[in-house]
Amino acid sequence: MTLQELLERHVRPAASGVPDWMLGCFRRRCISFANGESDNQTIVYWFQSRNTTIDLRLPVAGQQVPAKALSEYSPTELQTLANYEGWEAQSQWDGERMSWFDETALQTHNRWPEPAELKRIGNCMIEFAPSGAYVEDWRAQPTQAGPLIGLRLIDQRNLDTGECIHRGGGLIVAGDHAALVLGRPDSLSGESALREQIGSADPLSLKRLLQFETSVAQGSLTEGYTIEHSTRPERVDQWLWPTTDVDWSIKDREVRQQFTLDGATHERRFRVDTLEAHFPFDLHTPWPADARAWFGREAATLTRYTRLLD
Repeated sequence: MTLQELLERHVRPAASGVPDWMLGCFRRRCISFANGESDNQTIVYWFQSRNTTIDLRLPVAGQQVPAKALSEYSPTELQTLANYEGWEAQSQWDGERMSWFDETALQTHNRWPEPAELKRIGNCMIEFAPSGAYVEDWRAQPTQAGPLIGLRLIDQRNLDTGECIHRGGGLIVAGDHAALVLGRPDSLSGESALREQIGSADPLSLKRLLQFETSVAQGSLTEGYTIEHSTRPERVDQWLWPTTDVDWSIKDREVRQQFTLDGATHERRFRVDTLEAHFPFDLHTPWPADARAWFGREAATLTRYTRLLD
């Protein structure tokens, strides 16, 4: 069956986890640091389901490396790849702060160790580092009301050979937006920084280090999702997952996806976090009647230049 059919047959009630205002796809508009400097250029996405986060951070398009064989990359290009960021993790909300654990990450050390203090107004979600080191401005991405899906990847295997291709990661679908993380077959956590390992890696080690993907896409469950940004340059403009010869099912409380890749049958097994057929993804947040009245009275100046920032 398709993922749309699976969702319609096996939709689950909303699970406990983060509040509704934190769910969906967000793009970072700016990060400001305690030293007075800010960055509004880095491409950063945050996807959130009930208890799962996917995050992607890339340089601007003109500074990303082109798609080619690993053996063809220069040392400088490899270092650029080594500073890409993408990860999936379980999230925990205590009412004031979000923290993450059990992550699957491209980086082999934790670049963002602090929890997040979060507040959202309208489509703007502000994240404070408890230390005061930085503050980030995130914007909810416009989307039609639709599916909210959160799946945590157990593994991906070549069923013809039994080989484990990926272990750990996940898939989040938020209406028109979707993100996929495919972890390495072997854990590298606790080792030195990725940029240090890549600098001295032989070809086999290099392949192992970069056998990882975080991709962000747009589209729909019915028409498919096309990748717009990825830690794997060759994946841009491809389908996030195959749109033909792919079968989704639920077995032993796991969502399974079977598809053909390079002539071989592959299967991905996921644990379910979220399967909700209809979520509103509102860009507005509640405000009291007196605040709405104030806004109406002063609209002539308050709305002089207002527009949706995404």
